[in-house]
Amino acid sequence: MHGLTLEAILTALVAQYGWAGLAERIPVRCFSHEPSINSSLKFLRKTPWARDKVEGLYLFMLRDMKRMDAKGPSRP
Repeated sequence: MHGLTLEAILTALVAQYGWAGLAERIPVRCFSHEPSINSSLKFLRKTPWARDKVEGLYLFMLRDMKRMDAKGPSRP
């Protein structure tokens, strides 16, 4: 995760999955009840296990995106 801020990671996940999708994948209250980047960052900085889950989901998202790019457009 060198060079990436927690804010950049969280912003990318929200852009990819939305708050509802993020809350479904990582069931923490800061993603499901009045979510915001700032409140989520505050929680994640204080909660190592949740931060680990967010970083893991980010890595999964990157692998999934790379796999989809390598697969190329589907042909009829």
